[in-house]
Amino acid sequence: MRYHFKNKQGWMNDPNGLVFFKGKYHAFFQHYPYAPRWGQMHWGHAVSRDLINWEELDIALYPDMPYENDGGCFSGSAIVKDGRLYLFYTSVSHELGQTQSVAYSDDGINFTKYEANPVIRSSPLGDKGAFRDPKVFKYKDEYRMVVGAGSYTIGSVLLYRSVDLIHWEYLGELITDGRFGGCIECPDLFPLEDKYVLMFSSMKSLPHRVCFATGSFDGTSFIPDNEEEPYFALETGPDFYAPQTFSDKSGRRILIAWMYNWSRRVGAGQTQVGAFTIPRELEFDLDGNLVMLPCAEAMRYAIKESRFVSYEKGLLRVRFEGKTILERPYAEEPELMVLEDVGVVELFINGGRENITCYIC
Repeated sequence: MRYHFKNKQGWMNDPNGLVFFKGKYHAFFQHYPYAPRWGQMHWGHAVSRDLINWEELDIALYPDMPYENDGGCFSGSAIVKDGRLYLFYTSVSHELGQTQSVAYSDDGINFTKYEANPVIRSSPLGDKGAFRDPKVFKYKDEYRMVVGAGSYTIGSVLLYRSVDLIHWEYLGELITDGRFGGCIECPDLFPLEDKYVLMFSSMKSLPHRVCFATGSFDGTSFIPDNEEEPYFALETGPDFYAPQTFSDKSGRRILIAWMYNWSRRVGAGQTQVGAFTIPRELEFDLDGNLVMLPCAEAMRYAIKESRFVSYEKGLLRVRFEGKTILERPYAEEPELMVLEDVGVVELFINGGRENITCYIC
């Protein structure tokens, strides 16, 4: 790929720990370095100065502790406090199941795991296998953490508070909804202009796997703008999952997602799996709609017409080597912005009100 990040070898999926630290953008990712398949998770690591050109660094987190001796180091997030970079991640062990742990670094390269990990040792809902993906953010003079969880096939997002990033108090369930399966994944709650946005991924095959809601947050409760039907999709493509956001050095809210999907088969001789979407900026348009478009650094690659994309007789199609990758009806021809890369087509429709990501090979 020319301007999308993918690792050199092995498996990669969820973006983790997106952060701007010491003059560089840092992106971590779930990683199994030994084969192009899921395995005991590590945290891969890449850095960039412009969100386009990425340098893959050495693995940041290895599953080398007893509290990681099963699934390893699952997804999480990053935050900077007093000049130190903290990584929060789900540690998975045979004994405890899924727990939340922390590692820290003063240089952004070498990480030390907190000696008293896990900092959260169990889910208050009691399910050891459905408690993961901590996203930590600052709220006033304190910190909050949202964690994906579930119990008895009903998914939840749990909320915690801390004043020091080490000791965490459980505040309750932010949302609970059986439509999203037994565990909501990769929750994110963040301020945007005068609102908050709640974003999460669903393991259950809904029409769209990533959900958004806008509303207000008072430190303990999220109140959606539309309480009857709060959740909507900004991305409707087949190859977009586990997005995470961060605030960059200029205050933009940047989103990166995993570009792949679990149903794909690894090709013969393939040694690498997975990639990141182009970094995207979230904002509200003049009509108050949440929209998502490529970050400014990627706009030079945008085109209006693509050899892979067509609209005819009410159908928008993405085709590759004679095969239809995606087909969707639109009453009117949509306004398109397209990014093409090796094996990738990303569509931004009607000013970013809808996005479609296709990993076409």
